[in-house]
Amino acid sequence: MYNNITTFIHNLFGTDEFVPLHAPLFIGNEKKYLAECIDTTFVSSVGKFVDRFEELVACYTGSKRAVVCVSGTNALHMGMLLVGVERDDEVLTQALTFIATCNAISYIGAHPVFLDVDRDTLGLSPLAVKRWLSGHAEVRNGQCYNKKTGRRIKACVPMHTFGHPMKIDELSAVCNEYHIELVEDAAESIGSFYKGRHTGTFGRVGAISFNGNKTITTGGGGMLLFQDEELGKFAKHLTTQAKVPHRWAFVHDHIGYNYRMPNINAALGCAQMENLDRYVSNKRETAERYREFFSHIPDVEFVVEPANSRSNYWLNAVLLKDRRAQQSFLEYTNDHGVMTRPVWELMNRLEMFRGCETDGLENTVWLEERIVNIPSSVRLGV
Repeated sequence: MYNNITTFIHNLFGTDEFVPLHAPLFIGNEKKYLAECIDTTFVSSVGKFVDRFEELVACYTGSKRAVVCVSGTNALHMGMLLVGVERDDEVLTQALTFIATCNAISYIGAHPVFLDVDRDTLGLSPLAVKRWLSGHAEVRNGQCYNKKTGRRIKACVPMHTFGHPMKIDELSAVCNEYHIELVEDAAESIGSFYKGRHTGTFGRVGAISFNGNKTITTGGGGMLLFQDEELGKFAKHLTTQAKVPHRWAFVHDHIGYNYRMPNINAALGCAQMENLDRYVSNKRETAERYREFFSHIPDVEFVVEPANSRSNYWLNAVLLKDRRAQQSFLEYTNDHGVMTRPVWELMNRLEMFRGCETDGLENTVWLEERIVNIPSSVRLGV
């Protein structure tokens, strides 16, 4: 079985060489825009490409404002600060996520609470959140509190895992009921839509990543998405050191952050945005090829986009029906020139977060034991 899988993947990507998990692709105006940026000498934190990149992403996602950051992690950190998360608050999130989500929570001195995911979306389960809140939380004076710890539950940070939209409208309704701010970790899901609406636009703030392994890349970078124009303006102010505009004086009116994306990175992003739809369409074709192939492999199930969504299929994944097969699958594929990987180590198992509160995490553990990511690069020309 494993030989059939590696042979199929090599053929799918048109190579006998090593097949990476997700490689960037530069086929458009990247070199042109980079040269333009260098010629202007504005290669740092201001320039026309920064402004253009923000406008392109805001338009594409249907956001009223988009603000660039130096990374997706910084975007998450800033997003939580903007909605009022403070030291010793609690933030509801999922254990099945990349460390950046929890690092951003920890930067503030807040405490993650790990709740279960849904098997069909791999994202935070609205039902699990509702169930946990009904047993552990109470609303007093317009704020939500954990009855056991006494801490304020200020925010909820779900992730659209591997680019697949979670049931964000249902979760938003639960958060509204309990007066909890919703900050979307859309790091992996640019180009993904839920019920016709782009991920990252359902909460007060959304955060996208443009790391080198994402669907499109700026080398490194992130973006904040807002439906609240004023909040977006304030985010731009805080992420640029909170400097008050003046022709020559240096006056700052808040504790600011140097989270600015350089203009030269934004130039790369502008070129990448021009091909985003093409990339997503190609990735969806690849996913369909995988779905058809794995439909004939009895012990492996291909992870498809959830209902009511259009996924970018950032990272394709399979579920192994026998959890004991995960290690042998990983060893064989990587030994035979196909890069595969398990999902991240669950956050509640990491030393930094072992004392954090959780629910049962039944679906989380079930998925973690069976998920394997498989190559997902754009295949133009294959």
